[in-house]
This record gives sequence, structure tokens and C-alpha cells, in this order.
Amino acid sequence: FGPTLFLRGIDNAAYYRLDPNDLRRYVDYSGCGNTLNMQHPRTLQLVMDSLRYWVQQMHVDGFRFDLASALARELHDVNKLAAFFDIIHQDPVLSQVILIAEPWDLGEGGYQVGNFPVGWAEWNGKYRDTIRRFWRGDGGVLSEFASRLCGSSDLYQDGGRRPYASINYVTAHDGFTLADLVNYEHKHNEANGEANRDGDDHNLNWNCGVEGPTDDPGIQALRQRQKRNFVTTLLLSIGVPMLRHGDELSHTQQGNNNAYCHDSELTWLRWDLDEPATSFLDYVRRLIAFRNGQPVLHRRKFFQGRPLHGSRVKDLAWLAPDGTEIADKGWAETRVRSLGVRFAGDVLDEVDERGRRLSGDTLLLLFNPQPEAVDFRLPDETGGRPWQRVFDTTDPQAKPSDHEPKSVYRLEARSMAVLRLPRPTT
Repeated sequence: FGPTLFLRGIDNAAYYRLDPNDLRRYVDYSGCGNTLNMQHPRTLQLVMDSLRYWVQQMHVDGFRFDLASALARELHDVNKLAAFFDIIHQDPVLSQVILIAEPWDLGEGGYQVGNFPVGWAEWNGKYRDTIRRFWRGDGGVLSEFASRLCGSSDLYQDGGRRPYASINYVTAHDGFTLADLVNYEHKHNEANGEANRDGDDHNLNWNCGVEGPTDDPGIQALRQRQKRNFVTTLLLSIGVPMLRHGDELSHTQQGNNNAYCHDSELTWLRWDLDEPATSFLDYVRRLIAFRNGQPVLHRRKFFQGRPLHGSRVKDLAWLAPDGTEIADKGWAETRVRSLGVRFAGDVLDEVDERGRRLSGDTLLLLFNPQPEAVDFRLPDETGGRPWQRVFDTTDPQAKPSDHEPKSVYRLEARSMAVLRLPRPTT
């Protein structure tokens, strides 16, 4: 019943979804007060003309659609074959750009992760939740953690999509920053003026033992290690990594997980970094550079879990700390929380833009979210060559070092390590 603004003053019933039992009121799938009526041809035309303008005149590379499930609702349910998708796919301009969905809205049945059509990528909310649970130390997530790390084939493969359909992330503009994810277990939104009622209560975070800032050096070190665990897992997962702007700078919102209403130091980014923020930024830079040089992390096909091109080793292998492959029953064991994964980079079933088969380093990622150290026995399918340790989140300044096959690698509590086997030069 407020002032008439924008489309409401032009044709309210055409542009917005109205409650059929009370046409004065809106159907609200967005949580913002109303929902565009994508069943009306003029509304669809407005959306499509706007998108084409941004591509053709403003030269954007693509779009991320907020609350995208709301665009795909026909009568009430989210429809994978909705008119909006049909028009996008038939459009000679828009079908060629990047299309990313936030695959949920606030209506019933709106959570649609994995259900968008071919040609769309999705914010993978299941990746976010699983990675948070894993590094929090929850049991019973080993199997899902493995799926999320390898591109979430269970969500995208059957629908004909590829690993790049998964936009992997741990934090986003909605919710805690990465620094706050390891500093707080509860939201602190009092400054928003809504008595801390706003913002999500389900965050799957862990404060490492103390809520908020602390002078305890042990907790401070653990929090920095957890940040490195999160960002290393994110940047070395199969799929497309998405890093929240400011996380690389260790930005904090002081526990506020819904800071949209602030234009203050709560949301402003600081560029005059001190320690340990400077060291963390350097670590993120090195991780990004490492990822860029590893063809096995840029897969356009899912792993097959079997030997390829006559090789004796599988393109993907999951390893227990004793160096053996994890058996089927091992995935259901809730007490088992540490594991390793071997990405074979020398047997890629991929080609470059000229049709030449790609080949790169073989990577070994070791994960230990437990509160005690674990000894990992390194695989020996190396032809006698040593593994090269590249990263260890316990010591971000550690120099590269060689480790012989079958040797034991000590992985400290709540940490991970990255080792590589360089591609043979001949």
C-alpha cells in the first residue's frame, strides 16, 4: 500500500505476480516484497531486451541471476522447461554468454541446486555446506566431500552438464566473510536495527574455541590455518572457484552476516594490510598461480575412476592414510575423516583448442580435519620419482621439498597438504 513506483505504476497486474485471492497483494518468492510475472509476454520481453542491451551495447560476458528459481516458476512450482529458459536458449545472443544461477528462491520447492538446464552454471550451495562441515570436523560427510571436490557429478552429469556447471564457493556476499567464518559461531547483526533477527541462522561455522577476537596465540594460529584450509580446498576443487571479494584481504564484518544495509567500516575494504593479512594475501596469490598451471584442475569432463590411455593407474584415486584405496564400506564409516585424493594429470582425457591431448602434473591432496595429527603413506606409482610438496597449510611459508614414494608424510591436526608429481619431460 506504499507509493506507486516503477512497473507498478505502468501495469501492476502484467509485471508482478499477484495473489489470486487478493489482487492488492503480491506473491513474494524473492523475499524482497514481490516477484516478476515471467508468464506475461511483455515482462519476458522487458527482461530479454534488457539482457541483450547489456551484452551488445555494454559488452558484458554474462550474468548471474539472483534468486533464479523465481524466474522459472510457472503457476507455482519451479519448471525446468519454463518459458524463460526456452527463450534464452533460442536467442542467438544470450545463448552464447555465461549464465549463472543462484538456484533457489524463498518459495516452497525453490531449492533447485542441480536442476537447471544445459547451458547454465549454478552457485553450488551443497559444495559450500559440505566444505564447511568437513573443516568444522563433522563426521559422516566423507562421501559427499569427495563428490563436491570433484565437480559434483551427482548433481550435473546425468543432466548432460560438465564440471564447469558447478560454481564452487565457501562464502558469498550473503553471509559471513571467510575471516568471520572462523571467528564466530553466531551472527552478530545488532547494528542492522532488527534486534539480530535478520540474517541466516544456519551457517555451519566454527569459531575455533572463542567467539570473536582473542589474544590467544593458539586460537589465532588455528584460525589462520582454517582460512588456508578453506581457500586451498576451494581453489583446488574441480569446477569454477568463486572467491568472495575481500576474503583474500581477511576482511571482517565483526560477525555480521547480513551487512547489505551498511555503508561504513563494517563493509569498506581496507587496503593497508598488516600481518597476518599480508601473508594470507600472498598465499592466495600463490594458490591461484598454481591452479592456473595445472590442466588437471581445469577439466571439461568428469573423472571416470579407471585407467585411461593404457595407463596402469586410475585417473582418480581416493586414499586412506595407510596408502590403500578407500573401500566401499570406508565411505560409510563416520569415524573416518581424513583422506587423500590423487588426480592423475598425465592421463587426461582432454584436448586443447588444436586437438592435442593435454597432459600435466599429477596432484596428491591430503586432508586432515581431525584435532590430532595423521601419518599418510605416499603412493608409489611414480616410477621411482619423488613427490614434491608444494603447500602445507600448517606452514604457509614452507619451501618445496621432495618426499619419496611409500614414505610417511606427517599431516598436522586440522590441515591439508598439496604434493605434485611433475609430468615427465620425455
